[in-house]
This record gives sequence, C-alpha cells and structure tokens, in this order.
Amino acid sequence: MANIEQQLSKISDSLRGKMNADEYKNYILGFIFYKYLSDSYKDYLNKYKVSMRFASIEEIVNSKDEYTDFKESALEKIGFYLEKGECCNEILEKGKTEIILEDLSNVFRSIEERTIGTASQSDFQGLFVDLDLMSSKLGETPEKRNKVVVSILSDLSEVDYELDSKDKDILGDAYEYLISNFAATAGKKGGEFYTPQEVSKLLSRIISIGKKEMASVYDTTCGSGSLLLQVRNYTNVKDLYGQELNPTTYNLARMNMLMHNVPFADFDIQKGDTLENPKHLDKKFEGIVANPPYSAHWNPDALRGDERFEGPGKMAPKTKADFAFVQHMLYQLEDNGTMAVVLPHGVLFRGSGELAIRKWLIENKNYLDAVIGLPANIFYGTSIPTVVLVFKKCREEDQGVLFIDSSAFFEKAKNKNIMREQDIEEIMRVYEGRYHVNKYSREVPLSEIAENDYNLNIPRYVDTFEEEEEIELSTVFEDLSILEKESKVIDTELGEFFKELGIDNE
Repeated sequence: MANIEQQLSKISDSLRGKMNADEYKNYILGFIFYKYLSDSYKDYLNKYKVSMRFASIEEIVNSKDEYTDFKESALEKIGFYLEKGECCNEILEKGKTEIILEDLSNVFRSIEERTIGTASQSDFQGLFVDLDLMSSKLGETPEKRNKVVVSILSDLSEVDYELDSKDKDILGDAYEYLISNFAATAGKKGGEFYTPQEVSKLLSRIISIGKKEMASVYDTTCGSGSLLLQVRNYTNVKDLYGQELNPTTYNLARMNMLMHNVPFADFDIQKGDTLENPKHLDKKFEGIVANPPYSAHWNPDALRGDERFEGPGKMAPKTKADFAFVQHMLYQLEDNGTMAVVLPHGVLFRGSGELAIRKWLIENKNYLDAVIGLPANIFYGTSIPTVVLVFKKCREEDQGVLFIDSSAFFEKAKNKNIMREQDIEEIMRVYEGRYHVNKYSREVPLSEIAENDYNLNIPRYVDTFEEEEEIELSTVFEDLSILEKESKVIDTELGEFFKELGIDNE
C-alpha cells in the first residue's frame, strides 16, 4: 500500500496547480481504472491460455478465430476486452515517442462500445466521461497534455496491483485512499460521496450480526460504493444494489465495484434521484446501509399518495429529506432485514412532520431498534454531530429502544476526528448485548419515549452529566490568603530590584 500511495502522491503533484483537487481526482481515478482494466485483461488472457492449453498468449492474439473466441469469453466472464495495442503498457510505450491523446480517447470509447448489447453494458457505459484528454487544463498544447498523460501512466506502471492476492484488492484500497484524501481537501462536495471507513465498518457490522450470508444489500445513496463494499468484509453477500444522483460519483461507484473484484453480474448501481425516480422499487433487501445527504431539499408535494410515505399523516419537510430517505428504505427492507442509516442529530428532536414520522415508526410500527450518537467532526466536509439509527421489522412487541452515547469516544486527527477500533468494538458489544452501561447506554421502554413526546435526544435517556467536586469555602479563603502573601513578597522583591537599578517604581 505504501508503494501505491507514493506513486499517487507523485501523480497529484504533477496535476496540482493545473486544476482544482476535485477535478484532478477524476483524472487520477480514471487512469487508475484504465490500468486496472489492462491488468485484469492480461490476467484473464493468461488464464485463458492455460485453460485452453495454448503455448503462448501471442498464439491466441495473432489467430483471428482463436482471438474472436477469447473476446467472446472475456465479455461473458469479465465484461469487456481490449484489442492488441490497447493495454496500458503498450499505450505508454507509444506515448514516449508519439502523441497518444487521440489513441487513448479511442480506447476509452471502444471499451464502452464493445459492451453494447451484452450483460455488462449498464456497468461500463459512461465510465470514462470525466477523462477529457483534450482539455486545456492538462496543458496548453497537445505536446504538454501528452507529457502529463505519459507521466501519469508511467507512475502507475511502477505499481504491482497483485490481482491474485488473497488479501483485500490493493488497487481498490488505493482508490478509497485517494477518495478519502481528496474528500478531506475538497470540502462539502467531497463529503457528499465518501463515508469514512470506521463509520462504514460500524454500519456493516450492525446489519451483518448473526448472518453468514445475505441475499442482497442496498444503499439508497451509494456515493462511491464504499459502504456496500464494506459489508462484504463481514458476510457473504450475493448481490449489491445502489443508486446515486451525481453522474461522476455514479461512475466512481461502478469503477469501485469492478476494482474490488465484484463480478459485473453481482452488482446493480443505477443513476437518478432515489426519492423521485427510484430504480429498485420492485425489490426487497435483507440489509440496507446508507449515509444520505444531510437535510437535503426534496419535493414532497410531487410524491403525495406514494405508498412509501403513507402512514404518518405528514411528509418530511421540503428542506429536510432525512426521514423521506428513511421511509423509502424501510419500504424496501425485508421483514427479516436490518437497516442502519447515518443522519444529522436534528432528526432526533425536530418537530412538525418529523415528529409525526418518529411517532409512527415507534408507536405504530415498532421499527426503531437503536439510536447511536457518534462524535462530531468525523465526516469529510461537515463537522456537525451525527447519529446512527438502526431499524428492524421483526422486533419483539415489548422491546425497548437501545440508546448509546459514543460522542465522547474518538481520537483527534489533523483534519477531523476518528473513531478508533476500540470505540467501534464497544458500540458493537453493547448493541449486541443490549447492555446498560452507566453514562454510556440504556435500553429505554417505549412508554418512556412516548412520555417524552417521541423526542429521541440522547441526553434525555443516557445521563452523561459529570458532577463537579464540591469546594470547601475555607479552602478557597486559605488559597486566597496564600496568593495575597505571595503577591506582597513579589512586590517587595520587584521594588528592591528597581531600586538597585536606580528606577523609581512608584
């Protein structure tokens, strides 16, 4: 990992100053993905050679019939293929003596065109749309742009991506490393599509409890797909589903799936507004994780009568779609499923439509299972405190809601706070055991929540107040007396000091 981070840092330095961080991030990630496709293609070609007992790869490539069979096999198994001369190292060598901008643009376009009409079409279309190699931001002349592109490809060629490694995919991890670093410097825009790994781990572990495998997992606002991918570290997931509004981020999510070796047949990432134009509404999911945009604007008037939002009698406010996302996800949650979503702290106590929805979810449906307060400033782009709400449809009738206050447990870092491994472990221990820990957690009866008019603010249920030690007045007067005496001594010593210097200190 250190090797690739070093190379990525070099690439960033070559682009820094030519464009802003969010723009050159897209170029770097696009080239990383192209390098990944090249390596994956060569790896599959070599395995094909072995399985078909060819003496060499050249024997396949140079034979028209055999190469046609190989390409059909590649489309079926890995979803794409490259023609001779289109691999990253071949383009790089050509670029050392010729301008390759048009050649490379044609490669990107061809990769997408060859998938048309195949099972992988939806997963490859538009993936390279953000790589404009003719942009003046890369350089004022074709020669300067070519130099930058060759430099990037050269730096990436020095990295061993270890495609056969049994450990986590190194390229995919580097991809998330890049996103997290750019998100840290790109402000709010970066934070829209990246959930820090420690938060992803927490949500993924919660929905995976007691399940060795899950039929499907869904993220309603999937961003880069990091949350979906994290679930695979804790349980065997058959299919991953997600939807993302931002076109660039939608492309990143699909790249991220492929770079983490998720077969194109095992994920379905769609583009569009999840609330107004949901793409998976006919499906139910065993696990749902999400980190929706906080307090987003939406159009409830256009969705009145939609069965997703029926029940509470009121809609989520126009300027705060948080509970609209919750209702949408609950509509698609299987009866045996678990859902964990990160939301701004305000959803716990805001009134009007949000109060009506909270009351309906708790009193009428009994879906809310836990409220977990997180530390402030753990997300890129926002320092506001957040909370994890856990929902289940198969809760016992008299089961209370578990409240956990983990807001004070973190480590300070340069740009933000970080939840440590021990912090996550403690949350999981308490959540699984539903333990009462003084000043940290308590399972609260539904009746008590009703008495508080469905206000879920955590301090109402978990008392973290630390009493200050009583101070004896006699001790205070004694300390003041000592200070007075010391002050007189200092005045005397200063007077003598100024006298020796011949200075009148009056």
